[in-house]
Amino acid sequence: MGEPTLDVLVLGDSNVDLIVRAQDPTPAFGQEKLVEDLILTIGGSASIFACQAAKLGLRTALASLLGADEFGDYMLRALAALGVDTRHIARAGQLKTGATISLSTAHDRALLTFPGTIAALEGSRIDPAWFREARHVHVASYFLQPRLAAALPTLLAEARRAGASVSLDTGWDPAERWDGGLPAVLKQVDIFLPNEVEAQRITGLPDVGAALERLAEQVPTVVIKLGAAGALARRGGEVSRAASLSVEVVDTTGAGDSFDAGFVYGFLQGLPLAECLEIAVACGSLSTRGAGGTAAQPTLAEVRAVRGRGE
Repeated sequence: MGEPTLDVLVLGDSNVDLIVRAQDPTPAFGQEKLVEDLILTIGGSASIFACQAAKLGLRTALASLLGADEFGDYMLRALAALGVDTRHIARAGQLKTGATISLSTAHDRALLTFPGTIAALEGSRIDPAWFREARHVHVASYFLQPRLAAALPTLLAEARRAGASVSLDTGWDPAERWDGGLPAVLKQVDIFLPNEVEAQRITGLPDVGAALERLAEQVPTVVIKLGAAGALARRGGEVSRAASLSVEVVDTTGAGDSFDAGFVYGFLQGLPLAECLEIAVACGSLSTRGAGGTAAQPTLAEVRAVRGRGE
């Protein structure tokens, strides 16, 4: 077997984001409200992760599903322009590309998502031979992709047999059931990357420290994103915490996905847990400097310049 030609193969969602920016973007029925900006950009947690991984210098490919429409054409062009290998992205002529409208302020966002092709990605579209190309496999938006989720225990087991490590970020569960076969998937995961609320909901534990401990019983490395409070990670008996960076926040869209890519970058370099967490926090924090999930993603040089600058 030859050396892997990819550092990371990402499985998951690819859709457009339409970002509505305003001090208060909340719509009011029966009224018209003017907003500050309207931006069409790359959306989908898997796509945003892939773009950040590529920007850090990792050889990155995305396996996803797009519609045979203008939004799908846009996504292929935009991903390729940022260095993401798109040859494993399929097109579905009978479906529309998924889209998310993000009502965004500097501090938070509300999302309206049309699933389209997002929910239609099936495990049968993932060729197990692709795993032999990659050092690492990352899965994003687990709860938005039930057809893919159903196949993940088998697919990820094959990825690990092929020699790849595996990471997972479930994202939010719109149905708020917080299971969907997740325990079986976690058995095949090396790095689990939920945020604080997701970790609490998945474990049913209100304390983030207790949630971290519970998840660490199932996954070798658990990383919990704490938003403005930074992040917390555990690997075996080692626990590490990193503070967020002080930046002028424009938009938090995709910050968690950039964080994930930063952590995986450090992991693939064989860095200690604390250093992986520092890189992750730097990527997540710096990505909020611009509108959308990819516009302000940092380069490796920028990450190196700010590491250890947490408050």
